[in-house]
Amino acid sequence: MRNASIDRKTKETDISVKLDLDSTGCEVSTGIGFFDHMLTALSVHGGFALKLKAVGDLNVDAHHTVEDCGIVIGKALNEALGDKSGITRYGSSFIPMDESLALAAVDVSGRPYLVFDADFNEAIVGEFDSCLCEEFFRALAVNAGITLHIKLFYGSNAHHEIEAIFKAVAHALNTAFTKTDGGTLSTKGVL
Repeated sequence: MRNASIDRKTKETDISVKLDLDSTGCEVSTGIGFFDHMLTALSVHGGFALKLKAVGDLNVDAHHTVEDCGIVIGKALNEALGDKSGITRYGSSFIPMDESLALAAVDVSGRPYLVFDADFNEAIVGEFDSCLCEEFFRALAVNAGITLHIKLFYGSNAHHEIEAIFKAVAHALNTAFTKTDGGTLSTKGVL
């Protein structure tokens, strides 16, 4: 079974997540409307079930909640994938969102790394600081143990730019998580 449940409570956030790579459905509540929209897109376009409830110190700002959601989702992905055998391992996707175009490429390698190349045209979307997009994906990549490259080629509306990125990552992950009949895709034999 490729699923996981993670609970994480700090002085800044209280987050629970249930994730199932072989099911669908999404129920997300973070208190940040635009971020809920992006996490829903990640789940729907990634082809996996995600149930997430986050309560954070939004009176400060959204940073802790967004970053900690990345941590918890990343940990759940890592746990659900186990030893990472029997999967495609690599995935990439270009996603257009109206005037915006984004690319995501992933290697489910056990070696966490993020390359994030995006300049947003607006600093805030709703109550979501655009700079938190990078913080979320850094936390996700590190805790999932994946190498993730993200590039925003162009756009003029930050909502579209960020949504293109989330959907590109989702489709890249969906490909990388696809089951194969083989073992571990590595010349070493293990990841």
